[in-house]
Amino acid sequence: MSVLEKVRPAERPAPRRRPRPRHRLRVTDEHGRRIRVWELALRYLLLLAVLALTVVPFLWQLSTSLKGPTEDIFDSPPALLPGHPTLHNYQRVADTIPVWDYAVNSLRVAGANVVTNCVGSALAGYALARLRYRGRRVVTLVFILAMLVPVEGIIIAQFTTMRELGLNNTLIGVVLPGCVGAMNVLLMRNAFLNLPYEIEEAAYVDGANVWQRFLRIALPSVKGTLAVVAIFAFMGAWDDFLWPLIVLSDPSKFTLTIGLNYLHGTFANDERLVAAGTIIAVAPLIALFACLQRYFFRGVGEGAVKG
Repeated sequence: MSVLEKVRPAERPAPRRRPRPRHRLRVTDEHGRRIRVWELALRYLLLLAVLALTVVPFLWQLSTSLKGPTEDIFDSPPALLPGHPTLHNYQRVADTIPVWDYAVNSLRVAGANVVTNCVGSALAGYALARLRYRGRRVVTLVFILAMLVPVEGIIIAQFTTMRELGLNNTLIGVVLPGCVGAMNVLLMRNAFLNLPYEIEEAAYVDGANVWQRFLRIALPSVKGTLAVVAIFAFMGAWDDFLWPLIVLSDPSKFTLTIGLNYLHGTFANDERLVAAGTIIAVAPLIALFACLQRYFFRGVGEGAVKG
């Protein structure tokens, strides 16, 4: 044995690497629990079914509004895409009724309803959630009971009140009964309840009064819930048909929902005209939700402490 062989130790063979186990695709929910494949497939099937029930009627109305007079809208099987798309039906709606004047009236009512609901619900919700006074639970119970009363049960009392105030046949009379909704107040109350008290106590130690704590601390933390209130208030005022029909008698003050009713009465056989009027009525709602959807989906994490 040579000297070099004595000094250098014997080389061991390199260990063989074990093959890595193949990891199967694991789907988990927000809590880290595993979801089976058939459960995931069932969820997607239900989502697709709900999507079909909600989106397909709107797409059908949009397709009908774009079809020309030579196309058969009752063809079997039905054709979703129009063969020769045209915007002439929308022009016919404007020629038949003053649809843009009605839309402006509806926009005034809906805008006023959004402002009054956001301001009134925020103030009432903050008072119910953060202030301490006698009878706070009773007031909260009153708002809960107000949600249980159907609108049809108090509509005669509302009409009598508007008549005594001299607000019949005015847009103010349309806005006033729904200027602050009970559900919106409870939504704001729950949002303010989720805010940590330590932040408001620190502001109180620094000398902030109630209005400063409300405007600078509490209100900026519930933008998502405010967006939800704004969307609900706009939709409720824009789609309302019964109350404006009872209060208003002057055609120049009609809202869009009442004005579109004339398309059904006068041109009941022309479904293209009715579909075009429906799309005109739905378009502002889609635009509003597209603008506020960023804040709308933030409502789940309202009140969390940001690091």
